Amino acid sequence: MKTIVLGPPGTGKTHTLLNEVDNVLKQTDPNKIGYFSFTQKAAYEARDRAIDKFNLSEDDLPYFRTLHSLAFRRLGMKKENVMQRKHYADLGKKINMRLDYNEYDPEQTGLFTTNSEYLRIIQLAKLRGTTPEQQYNLKEHTQDLSVKELKILSNEIDAYKKEYGLIDFNDMITQFTGSDVCPQLDVVFIDEAQDLSHMQWDMATALMNHSNDSFIAGDDDQAIFRWAGADVDSFITQKGKILNLTQSYRIPRAVHDLAMGIVKRISNRIYKEWKPRTHEGMLSYYNEFQDIDMRTGNWLVLARTRYMLNDLENVLYSKGLYYKNKFKKNYEHDLYEAVIDWEEFRKGKPINYDQLKRIVSYASPNHYEKTRLNYLNKEALFFIEDTYNNKGLMTKAVWYEAFDAAPEKQVQYIRKMRKNGEILNKAPRILLSTIHGVKGGEADNVVLLSDLSNNTQKNYERYPDDENRLFYVGATRAKHHLHIVKPKDIYKSFRI
Repeated sequence: MKTIVLGPPGTGKTHTLLNEVDNVLKQTDPNKIGYFSFTQKAAYEARDRAIDKFNLSEDDLPYFRTLHSLAFRRLGMKKENVMQRKHYADLGKKINMRLDYNEYDPEQTGLFTTNSEYLRIIQLAKLRGTTPEQQYNLKEHTQDLSVKELKILSNEIDAYKKEYGLIDFNDMITQFTGSDVCPQLDVVFIDEAQDLSHMQWDMATALMNHSNDSFIAGDDDQAIFRWAGADVDSFITQKGKILNLTQSYRIPRAVHDLAMGIVKRISNRIYKEWKPRTHEGMLSYYNEFQDIDMRTGNWLVLARTRYMLNDLENVLYSKGLYYKNKFKKNYEHDLYEAVIDWEEFRKGKPINYDQLKRIVSYASPNHYEKTRLNYLNKEALFFIEDTYNNKGLMTKAVWYEAFDAAPEKQVQYIRKMRKNGEILNKAPRILLSTIHGVKGGEADNVVLLSDLSNNTQKNYERYPDDENRLFYVGATRAKHHLHIVKPKDIYKSFRI
């Protein structure tokens, strides 16, 4: 029997699925249960819960993993058998074409990302079960491309893989589906099913056909990866017993009302009704991002496109607010930690060798024998402490006087943050991300930018369901207060 769990935002879809896993484990051999997901995080959450609750080990649960990981293992593959970044770079040199490709771990899944539009088209064609030429004719690419060049690259990739005995990330799935390696299981769980591609649905179907019972969980309204090959239509057309989750434990009424206005614009969807929390919540609109008071609380700041976060980041930096851009390295992080280390050490609290080295990196050579310190081993901590205490560094009244080798801009930012009461030994309370990058996340406060880029505006006009689903996901990350920033250009914006 197949059960389809429909889980609108915050209704406990994964929790419901995990409870079903618990029930099955009480009466079924663990190695006869399969729990498969689009992401490693979801699969391992189910595995770890089962391990804790039923006193099992990882070896007891061999089928709690991503679909790619299952295929990789059942086919007996090794990482060196799989096309990686170095192989694409080598092929690119051979055919005089730059092929930028983000390397992946075959034990996990991840979205295929590349700066080569030709390569993206080839991979999307595989995910969707079409040919590169058919994918090209959809005109979803954003650059002026040659179908002749596309065919040449596709043929060259196939020849390269054959010559070196390699397969690519998606070949794992097709080889699994076309082989006899599918395990015979009692129960199969498929989580995050709305994100599966046509190719992955073929694999999921094979798994369900080799089991007695199956559970599919997802929400077609939150299917935001069509651009990366996700096939929401296959989720929508699934037949089976429907289990509707109707109570959200995240969304307040004000946010629910706005979200339902967005979701009703989606033309191809499964109709569902769900209730918000009794909490009213808040909804606010702003002309400018800098007008939002973000001095307290936890926040998600969401934009449609990554480059839009740069200006927002500058605003937060100038205000001395503690934030992280999900797509950038936080260069102040080491300095944050060194400040805390220095103050702990100055209070007489013990710190380790690595902490002392971090302090050393921000103080100028005038304060200590820096070269000598770099060669000290962990057993020489007493000497370092003596050097610090007796040669001037620890006599400085405040950290920013002692850390005179630290970049001035970073020093001023941290001083401003501390003046604002930010707590630097905790995770940043403000996260900047694209909507795609934060799917599954939540925060008390969510800031949602309504601006679209030229390309996303074109996509909105051509595939309105994509953008409606995306902004529905963005709005429903808010647990209390949704802050909407009005567009700078009404002709390039999402209507909220």
